[in-house]
Amino acid sequence: MIDMALVPQSAIPNPPSAIRHQIPPPSTLAFVALGSNLGNPRENVLRAFALLQALSDRPVLRSSLRESAPVDCPAGSPRFINAAAGLVPRPGETPRSFLAQLQSLEKEMGRAPKKVRNEPRVIDLDLIAFGRQIMAAPDLVLPHPRARLRRFVLQPLHDIAPGFILPGQGKTVAELLTELDSI
Repeated sequence: MIDMALVPQSAIPNPPSAIRHQIPPPSTLAFVALGSNLGNPRENVLRAFALLQALSDRPVLRSSLRESAPVDCPAGSPRFINAAAGLVPRPGETPRSFLAQLQSLEKEMGRAPKKVRNEPRVIDLDLIAFGRQIMAAPDLVLPHPRARLRRFVLQPLHDIAPGFILPGQGKTVAELLTELDSI
């Protein structure tokens, strides 16, 4: 039997800390909400996760997949499969350049130009946050203006970053989700 008092502390691994150090701080991540309700939604979201890896300097953080009812969609829209991803943007990446790459991935996966707001789609990749940046431009608002109000965004985001504070919100994802539960 080994007397642990004789083993130098530096020789004892600390798995929780080691694992924690592998996950980048949320303030350095870009968070993306994924959704699909056309074709094979589960396969579409899984394929999008794989394609998102090319945009990240580290392994993509992936939430579980969740099914949700359509929100603010045309009548008769199919149910969605939703998820969230956390990525470490490559050096020099900006919110606009990152958004352009997300839109390119949507097109690559077969998303057609919108004809009707919130119509069914093969894939939807929404930029929820880009680090701590706040911006309000005609083509991009950060953080996503409705993220804090949507369970189908917050629940998957909670899987990968429950303590993340959406810039300008002052509350963690977990707290925002709790508030939705109380409504």
